[in-house]
Amino acid sequence: MREVNLYNTLSKKIEPFHPNEEGKVKMYTCGPTVYHYAHIGNLRSYIMEDILEKYLRYAGYNVKRVMNITDVGHLTSDADSGEDKMLKGAKREHKTVMEIAEFYKKAFFSDCDKLNIKTPDVVEPATNCISEFIHMIEVLIEKGYAYIAGGNVYFDTSKLKEYYVLSNQNEEELQVGVREDVQEDVNKKNKTDFVLWFTKSKFDSQELKWESPWGVGYPGWHIECSCISIKHLGEKLDIHCGGVDNIFPHHTNEIAQSESYLGHKWCNYWFHVQHLNDKSGKMSKSKGEFLTVSLLEEKGYNPLVYRMFCLQSHYRKPLLFSYEVMDNVKIAYDKLKKRISSLGKDGEMEEEKIAEYQDKFAEAMGNDLNTSQALTVLYDVLKADMNDASKRFLVADFDKVLSLGLLDEESSEENEIDAELKDMIESKIAERKAAKKEKDFAKADAIRQELLDKGIEIKDTREGTVWNLIK
Repeated sequence: MREVNLYNTLSKKIEPFHPNEEGKVKMYTCGPTVYHYAHIGNLRSYIMEDILEKYLRYAGYNVKRVMNITDVGHLTSDADSGEDKMLKGAKREHKTVMEIAEFYKKAFFSDCDKLNIKTPDVVEPATNCISEFIHMIEVLIEKGYAYIAGGNVYFDTSKLKEYYVLSNQNEEELQVGVREDVQEDVNKKNKTDFVLWFTKSKFDSQELKWESPWGVGYPGWHIECSCISIKHLGEKLDIHCGGVDNIFPHHTNEIAQSESYLGHKWCNYWFHVQHLNDKSGKMSKSKGEFLTVSLLEEKGYNPLVYRMFCLQSHYRKPLLFSYEVMDNVKIAYDKLKKRISSLGKDGEMEEEKIAEYQDKFAEAMGNDLNTSQALTVLYDVLKADMNDASKRFLVADFDKVLSLGLLDEESSEENEIDAELKDMIESKIAERKAAKKEKDFAKADAIRQELLDKGIEIKDTREGTVWNLIK
């Protein structure tokens, strides 16, 4: 197995990676809250976690990766306050919570497919694990780590010797009014305590509720990741992943409840991905219109251009998004694909040179996933004094990790679409939009059918109308 060194949020330093069981890695990823489309800031984390999993496999490890789906109990703030995100989505679209969850779960995995993000080995919705949540809470109460107050069950952080193991937070920062995500809960014994189970809902129409020893209610957000990880990966976890915004309080609370429940250290390595920002700051869904994979496609970008954009920067550095930079990456990606497509396929494998560049690639990736340097090694291969067959082999080898579709054949769709055809389609879409605005739905349907007869399918999305050629 190749050497892997990773920055560990727990120790605040880069460490050699050594799993609990030789050759096997138990990996957990915080999954999406499926109440809306994922924005590309969310997806940066999933891209880098995908890179981590694939490089660990490339390095020789047998990886089992588990991810949750939050379909209940996630509040709009990271404190035990605010509006439930799933309920918010249901109200917005006049659907049930489970209809919202199913629709946006499918949308999330569709985006992942477009970005070449591998589906984890296990994907578990929170609503599948209510009995596990209840059992863990019962044990925490029995051990004296949890208490009942005001109808809810709380974790008692005062029982811990050290609570802020992942972050530099302190109790003063959690005073009401210091941070906007902290509100006073008079039932708490300590300001850092958090809800394990709600029976007194703060929401007027909470749909998802279950019987429990403490009354009819639903779980707090933090409990689900601990239980789902332990259910599928056992009592000792090798590496836990998420965005930096999960460090506190979500991952901090996961450690508190998991180690109190288990009675020993739970996870050895914590892997966190920095934010994607635009000129106005951190990307979020709360700003109104937000950037999605579908919107990038509508603007003419292959989603893999965005993946390459992410790989050009280190995962622990904030990344600034702009269309100008995306345009430059698109040019670079297209040139790279064209150069690779020109490589011949015949020739003997030059084993020594292949091994030399594989070592360089592994050195870059093993150094805390330096994807920027790994891309440099890829470009060096294309310039190297080596036959095309060996170069093509190395491109395929590296792309097991990079997953940029470097050897995928050019889409015939791209070759068939000339400027004149694009103009015609956009003109028809604009004409249809005007017809719909005038409530001339017969004309709008006729335009859709006209395009369909020409082999052009159009779809109305939240980001606008998109089209593609039917193969």
